[in-house]
Amino acid sequence: MKYTFRLSIILMLFIKMVSAQTTPVSINVKFENARIEDVVKAIESQSKFTIYYNENDFDSLRVTLSVDKTPVNQVLDLAFKNTDYSYSIFYKQIYLTKGNKINTEIAAGYYNFKHNQVPANSPDLQLAEENTTNTKQVVKANLENKVYEIGLKSSPIKPGTALLTGYIKDSKSGSPLAGVSIYVEAIKRGGSSDQFGHYALTLPRGRNILSIKGIGLRDTKRQIILYGDGKLDIELIEQVISLKEVVISGQKAANVKRVQMGVNKLDIKSIKQVPTVFGEADVLKVVLTLPGVKSVGEASSGFNVRGGSSDQNLILLNDATIYNPSHFFGFFSSFNPDLVSNVDLYKSSIPEKFGGRLSSVLDVSNREGNKKKFTGTAGIGLITSRLSLEAPLLKDRSSIIFGGRTTYSNWLLKLLPEDYKHSKASFYDFNLDINHKINDKNNIYLTTYVSNDEFSLNSDTSYNYNNKNASVKWKHTFNNKLYGLFTTGVDQYKYKISSLNDRVNGYTLNFDINQINLKSDFNYYLNPKHSLNFGFTSVLYKLNPGTLKPGNATSLTQQDVMPTEQGLESAFYIGDKFDISNRFSVNMGLRYSIFNSLGPQTVFNYASDLPKTSTNLLDSSVIKSGGIAKTYHGPEIRLSARYNVTDDFSLKASYNSLRQYIHLLSNTTAIAPTDVWKLSDPNIKPQIGDQASFGMYQNFKSNTIETSVEVYYKRMKDYLDYRSGANLVLNHHIETDVLSTEGKAYGVEFLIKKSTGKLNGWISYTYSRTLLRQSDSNAGETINKGNYYPANFDKPHDFNFIGNYRLSHRFSASLNVTYSTGRPITLPVGKYYYAGSQRVLYSDRNAYRIPDYFRTDFSMNIEGNHKVKQLTHNSWNIGIYNLTGRQNAYSTYFTSQNGSIKGYKLSIFATSIPFINYNIRF
Repeated sequence: MKYTFRLSIILMLFIKMVSAQTTPVSINVKFENARIEDVVKAIESQSKFTIYYNENDFDSLRVTLSVDKTPVNQVLDLAFKNTDYSYSIFYKQIYLTKGNKINTEIAAGYYNFKHNQVPANSPDLQLAEENTTNTKQVVKANLENKVYEIGLKSSPIKPGTALLTGYIKDSKSGSPLAGVSIYVEAIKRGGSSDQFGHYALTLPRGRNILSIKGIGLRDTKRQIILYGDGKLDIELIEQVISLKEVVISGQKAANVKRVQMGVNKLDIKSIKQVPTVFGEADVLKVVLTLPGVKSVGEASSGFNVRGGSSDQNLILLNDATIYNPSHFFGFFSSFNPDLVSNVDLYKSSIPEKFGGRLSSVLDVSNREGNKKKFTGTAGIGLITSRLSLEAPLLKDRSSIIFGGRTTYSNWLLKLLPEDYKHSKASFYDFNLDINHKINDKNNIYLTTYVSNDEFSLNSDTSYNYNNKNASVKWKHTFNNKLYGLFTTGVDQYKYKISSLNDRVNGYTLNFDINQINLKSDFNYYLNPKHSLNFGFTSVLYKLNPGTLKPGNATSLTQQDVMPTEQGLESAFYIGDKFDISNRFSVNMGLRYSIFNSLGPQTVFNYASDLPKTSTNLLDSSVIKSGGIAKTYHGPEIRLSARYNVTDDFSLKASYNSLRQYIHLLSNTTAIAPTDVWKLSDPNIKPQIGDQASFGMYQNFKSNTIETSVEVYYKRMKDYLDYRSGANLVLNHHIETDVLSTEGKAYGVEFLIKKSTGKLNGWISYTYSRTLLRQSDSNAGETINKGNYYPANFDKPHDFNFIGNYRLSHRFSASLNVTYSTGRPITLPVGKYYYAGSQRVLYSDRNAYRIPDYFRTDFSMNIEGNHKVKQLTHNSWNIGIYNLTGRQNAYSTYFTSQNGSIKGYKLSIFATSIPFINYNIRF
């Protein structure tokens, strides 16, 4: 009886499908040179058909016809007449293809009635191909037209949901792809891949169609039947950009749908389009074009984010801390552009796993090496050359990637005026990364980075600084819902100043920072509404604040060694991404940080309620090795929320609080080799800050144009400023020369970005203020009578235009325009006589500004042919930096000449600088 019932159901379903395919559906259409999307829209609007096709296959098709009351199949026959396009109609679906036609006949034997197969009354009968797996197997899904069955097959399909996980990789190199969107339109649910290419989705059991999209990647779909928890790995191919208009679907609207705000994500393709001095792509210079990010001047290595100082930014390269991210006087960044994969800048909504800085996190990730074949790139410029090589160690399982850069810049320095003609400068850096997949649950990553800079400016005094970083990561997948990343590493930053040729005053001055990191980060996919991340991090600091030694045997320089500083910074964190509804989501997180100032050290005790000066020094106490001199601790709150008003418009709000236990002591506004880093101790408190922000995000023209407006307000406490005439180098009582201030910063940021089409780029504008106040009467000195004054890096107006125009597949041009308000300075405003000598009277602190900054850059990118089978692919990058030759002031200084004070401004690039680079990829 049951077989008779099943047979009747099958016959009814078969008759219904046949009837649906044979009953003509007549439509009226009129097309004049119409694109495929116009044809599809017209047919779907007048029928119940759903049409599937690959946009890239039909981008050159144009349809001209006019028919009345004509069946759909005849309309398609006329549209595709004398072309190689085909169509297949199956039930209520139409498949358009280029070349071969899709066979919609049901496979033989598909309807045999075994216990573990889908019953005849299942709607999934129309899926003709199968690839069954259990939860321990991984399906590799590389075809759009194939149906992949995930999980243990059951009859009937159980109700409810199941967890789908896997990895998204590049089809050519096997490298993981981060930030790729996976979306199921039918249930309005999706997610994206993390830094390892891993994704996790909870979907209803049964048939699902996954839409996979990523910037620079070809959009694709995967059809699955989900029976239970399982894994699906997906390989994607690079998108060949069409010069015609490209329509981007709503699933690429990450800026609207992302819960975090104040986040800017860049890929290396966007970075390489922006013109920079000497023509080499530069991560930091592109970051400076983003809203809310500023620089104190040209050729400076530091940057300021939303009113924060340069030391309030945590700069990471593959999770390693970079203290000085620049080469060659700040003209080049420390990041090799041929190795960089992604750049994430967090200005607010900083993830819970990051801490230790008040303003931002710049997270730079290098890509993994090619797991399929040997490849490489090389570049030759006017003053630098670079080389990168990558290859599989075990095909599809492990790879190695190496990148190196060096300079030959001395010829350029010889062209400078006579005062600098005998200067020298050089740098090099290299990266070596290895990754290995042990099995489906375990991966090992080894990353190393070494850099070195050395220069002298027409004197025997030389400056040297270097970074050394190494780390080992172990990624372990516990199950489909939980994986952990365990990291240990060492970071070192050294800088040295030496004058060896002076027989009387020769010296060497050394500083260094060493830290050992230990981190464990966990991601737990609890259910469709909750995704948890939690973990622990610990950093052991060991600082040498300065060691002065004689430079040679005859030098009279006295040795002076600053005591070593040690500190332990630890933190626990937990965060939850809570999808309350399809429109409303919240990120909630708590990080609790603890800092221990460790011995051995000598703590100087000062009289309470009196300024910390040598006259108020009472005594000192000695903390033995391993002892704790002072402990600071406190919670850090991370909260953000997003509400989608429509699919392309959202509102966001966030609140962050952060703590910083390491300080940069500098009398400049940019990071320099002579700067001193200082840990918090019993006399110097940690910096504390919080920030509230609100934003609106709107996309236009099918998400091809992104717009956003963000406003923020930030408070800072115990930020260090300096007494007049402060001595920062080799100061054994540094607490007597620094002042704790409170600060506030506020502003509004605008961004318009077009990421596709012949013309693309972005425009950003920021209005912001950063004000400090030192009003503690017990400090012994007040600045500007205790009133607020602008910080050294306060620049209210900042505007950037980045435009790229692609004339053909081989030729494109880029234009970069930058304007900003001049930074504050303190000027001499008068003279007076005191104690029989002439003195200079200075204005209030930072009461004046240097001239405004303006610069225009232009570059052309010329690529070789795009043949796939050739030994190398070559390209040229030609352009002009500072096209108008404007003499922008980097700083000002004053000299006394014949009893009068004269002011001067220093310009780094006072003329136009042409550049040319030749690039090879093999």
